[in-house]
Amino acid sequence: MADSFALLGTRRFRPFFLTQLLGAFNDNLYRNGFATFVVFVAPNVSRADSNMLVNIAGGLFILPFFLFSPIAGQLADKLEKSMLIRRVKLLEVGIMLLGAVAFLLQSPIMLVSILFLMGLQSALFGPVKYSLLPQALDSRELIGGNAMVEAGTFLAILMGLVLGTTLVSDLGTVAIGAAVVGTALLGYWASLGVPRLEAGDPELRISYNIPVQIVQIMRDAREDTTVFYAIMGISWFWFSGFTYTTQLPNYVRFELGGGSDVYILLLALFSIGIGAGSFLCERLSGRTVEIGLVPLGALGLTVFGIDIYFSQDLAVGDVLIGVADFLARGSSLRVCFDIVMLGVSGGMYIVPLYALIQQRSEVRKRSRIIAATNVLNALFMVAAAAYGLFALGTGVTIPMLFLIMALMNIAVVAFIFMLVPEFIMRLLVWLLVHTLYRVKKSALGRIPETGPAVLVCNHVSFIDALVLAGCVRRPIRFVMYYQIFRLPVLSFIFKTAGAIPIAGAREDPEMMERAFDQVAAALDDGEIVAIFPEGQLTEDGELQNFRPGITRILERNPVPVVPLALRGLWGSFFSRAYGRAMTRWFPRGLFSRIELAAGTPIEAADATPEKLQQQVLELRGDLR
Repeated sequence: MADSFALLGTRRFRPFFLTQLLGAFNDNLYRNGFATFVVFVAPNVSRADSNMLVNIAGGLFILPFFLFSPIAGQLADKLEKSMLIRRVKLLEVGIMLLGAVAFLLQSPIMLVSILFLMGLQSALFGPVKYSLLPQALDSRELIGGNAMVEAGTFLAILMGLVLGTTLVSDLGTVAIGAAVVGTALLGYWASLGVPRLEAGDPELRISYNIPVQIVQIMRDAREDTTVFYAIMGISWFWFSGFTYTTQLPNYVRFELGGGSDVYILLLALFSIGIGAGSFLCERLSGRTVEIGLVPLGALGLTVFGIDIYFSQDLAVGDVLIGVADFLARGSSLRVCFDIVMLGVSGGMYIVPLYALIQQRSEVRKRSRIIAATNVLNALFMVAAAAYGLFALGTGVTIPMLFLIMALMNIAVVAFIFMLVPEFIMRLLVWLLVHTLYRVKKSALGRIPETGPAVLVCNHVSFIDALVLAGCVRRPIRFVMYYQIFRLPVLSFIFKTAGAIPIAGAREDPEMMERAFDQVAAALDDGEIVAIFPEGQLTEDGELQNFRPGITRILERNPVPVVPLALRGLWGSFFSRAYGRAMTRWFPRGLFSRIELAAGTPIEAADATPEKLQQQVLELRGDLR
């Protein structure tokens, strides 16, 4: 969290953060003021009318994301970003002036209609909001920046909820009208400090043919399979989250028997959970884009979504209860815990997915790919609104709707992870590296951020490749002995990571030649390849002679070589310190501290096996 908050001291992040924070706050100030007015204050609004208005309002706010995101993505790629942000914030000022009038007139129809214009303004801001971060921040700050944005967004939800509900309940519609206009003006003021950021594709010709552009940005998004399915995972999250947050006011009133202050409490807990999950994600990922945390978040969304169905107290009276009476009920603390953990799980789920899209999207098309994300998000959220209306109209209760969402989550995320097994592979790597050992990383910033390179490392245990994969920010193509490649469980990880099996010339010359061809192809594509030049696990913990395979690789692809050294794995359960590895009943060396250190990159012309062996030996030192 300290690293994330340090970004607030930088001009390249602070004005943008305040701008988006105030924008999200204003959205939720208006929307929650509207919801409180309709559900708790407006006269002559029945339970059925309240359900209908709340769901229609949600759909109208989201619809512009579907209609206008293709144009917004093009604008964000073509135009300089700080100028575009300021124009969008001016539009917000005009819309909030209309919203203030709607509150003064106390017109539910006009209030609902303004939500469509608010959605339009948010749709224009979305692509520039997320495509700005990879330009303004370096790769090690990307997770922290996304965590701040997501936590800030849900903090804004919380503040907008509290103030919107309080203003409508206690001070009336004049006060909230003034508040939304004042916040919009503050947001424009904050946007004046956003530094200039160059356009991604200034030569782009804007097309206003929305159907054609929707098809085109979807094609752009599908160019990278992992990115596209990450987008689908995000859209499903918003389907679920939209369902929970849209139904929450009526869930509180009609299922829990609570008043507006109980609604504030539960949404506050959910928002706090999202923020905590976002920062926890940064902590657990080690400031890298760790998509292995996504399955953990998905699991939490299912577990706590199911539990909330069984935890509420359905003894609802005629008088709405306050927070004290609500918390005095036997099951209320369980409801609160489930709400918090749904938020924590959501933060762990969503932050790595957004960072993955930002990191792996083509720079020239990044805003349009984010626009594709917004289109799908909007489609899923409109579908969620329609689904909520349909389900509640057929007699499904809100708790039962929550249960259905949790069960559907199992099927959807399982389908996505089956299509992109990299998520599960990264989870297994993360669990092995961060639960079995305490890992220290030294000078890994010496590994190039982009472009081809070869990593060479000593070979101490069967999990050496997993340690490297868990510590190095970039995906690695490992060259490994085919027998290790075939080990149970590990084989799934290695295959998913695109590892390259190799055999000796006497064992299988065709496999060996095929391996060198695959290495060359990977380096030609700008990837990182890692090899263990000793050719086998050490039998005594000492460094063995490096074989000449590295020379053959560099003759075909003269790329930089980065020496690496593993320390502390000798004597572990996965090493041969006590004979055959992984055969002792009680694993040795678990939970101990290990280290991965990187040396200075060496040019291909100087990277002889002897020099590389000496560099790795010096890096390793006396700690085997």
